[in-house]
Amino acid sequence: MEHLAIRTLGALKKSGYQPKSLKEELRGNLLRALQEKREVFHGILGYEHTVIPDLERAILSGHQINLLGLRGQAKTRLARMMTRLLDEWVPVLEGSELNEDPMLPLLDESRKRIEEHGDATPIVWMHRNERYVEKLATPDVSVADLIGDVDPIKASNLKIPYSDPRAIHFGLVPRSHRCIFVINELPDLQPRIQVALFNILQEGDVQIRGFKLRMPLDIQFVFTANPEDYTNRGSIVTPLKDRIGSQILTHYPKNIETSMAITRQEAKLSQTQEAHVKVPELLSLLMESIAFQARQSEFVDQKSGVSARLSISVFENVVSAAERRMCIAGDANTTLRIIDLYAAIPAINGKIEMVYEGEQEGPYNVAVSLIIQSIKSVFGTYCPLEGKSRKGDKKPLDPFREVVRWFGDGALLELPYELNEKEYSEKLEQVPGLRDLAEKYFPGAVGEKTLPAMELILHGLASISRLSRTQTDGSLQFADLIGSMLGSRHSGDESENA
Repeated sequence: MEHLAIRTLGALKKSGYQPKSLKEELRGNLLRALQEKREVFHGILGYEHTVIPDLERAILSGHQINLLGLRGQAKTRLARMMTRLLDEWVPVLEGSELNEDPMLPLLDESRKRIEEHGDATPIVWMHRNERYVEKLATPDVSVADLIGDVDPIKASNLKIPYSDPRAIHFGLVPRSHRCIFVINELPDLQPRIQVALFNILQEGDVQIRGFKLRMPLDIQFVFTANPEDYTNRGSIVTPLKDRIGSQILTHYPKNIETSMAITRQEAKLSQTQEAHVKVPELLSLLMESIAFQARQSEFVDQKSGVSARLSISVFENVVSAAERRMCIAGDANTTLRIIDLYAAIPAINGKIEMVYEGEQEGPYNVAVSLIIQSIKSVFGTYCPLEGKSRKGDKKPLDPFREVVRWFGDGALLELPYELNEKEYSEKLEQVPGLRDLAEKYFPGAVGEKTLPAMELILHGLASISRLSRTQTDGSLQFADLIGSMLGSRHSGDESENA
């Protein structure tokens, strides 16, 4: 940190400082990180062998970069993390609105100031966190916003003609000299605005109101975009795309384990929730499976994508539902239940875009359908959906026959949402053979850990039409499927049979 004491151009020269371009800076620091086995893009899970190596190769090549992918694929986070590859501090000519290097001034006015003050020219130091500029592309962004415009008031105050470069008010791009400049959702930028970036990316000059300024701006551009066929909002014009050195495709997690790790890393839980609400692995799997089901649902617009934020919001909502129940029931601690998944419906509704069929079905019904499909998928992973025949038997053995028979004899199991832990356990233990099934098919289901597995079996049997599941305002009811169907003709209750 001794260099921060250097405050003049002369002292900077004596220190042995040598200017280097931004891309050289990024490249050199990345090479050192790779050699030292330091992880630059820490916390970005699932990209270790795909996106991150592509991004590192683009940086080493000195390319401008476009991160192309659906929403919720960490594109902006990757761009922000690139600041870790910048030098911690760089010298800047004091008072420069373009972050000029004291030894490589851009503007005539800066050169004149250096000629006038010589080695006494004051400098300041700029931290790498200040060298990141981000702009969301919207249709109302103008050339003046990005590049700049002639400022009549400035010209009047300085008593100079409009043709004088000093009359220009510079936009975001020139002010991002020696910075990483990110434009999010690039296709949303009007084509005429994209055209304004051509010369900056390749020739290093700026055109404002017919005046052409030769300014070798040193900027690392990072663009983010959804695939061009996502909507009809716009596209990246071909000449601009041609000037972008690397287009890197991002993706959603390729397996559910990675997705679960991302959710647990990103979910924001309070200290109370962390301490008093237990999240069984089975529930994590169920919650994560909702996003995977949405990414293949016929009701969801797959071109829009299903963001990783869906899983995060579902996780936070379900944990909050358990915490609320814990407080109402007066329990000191609680464990997530399958029934808590229905508390995630508001989180699901806000994170998916539906096709016409989904709109006709309705957001609520689509969300319930995704939860049921998630339950069915996980249930099928652990439990046999069909029995196996014993040698010499004509009919396959049904592992769930004891449970189904109990309901077939007229039994009804009601699980209110706000049951305390003791009552919840007692309710599930009423069903004969249910605990044995949970211990048989779910590894590690011992003691309290058995309860979520027991409840999942009931929901799973309903999802494959072995039981009836009826949802009321305050509870779920499980009953015999045939009896429930006959009874529903004389009842006003809304039945949800999967």
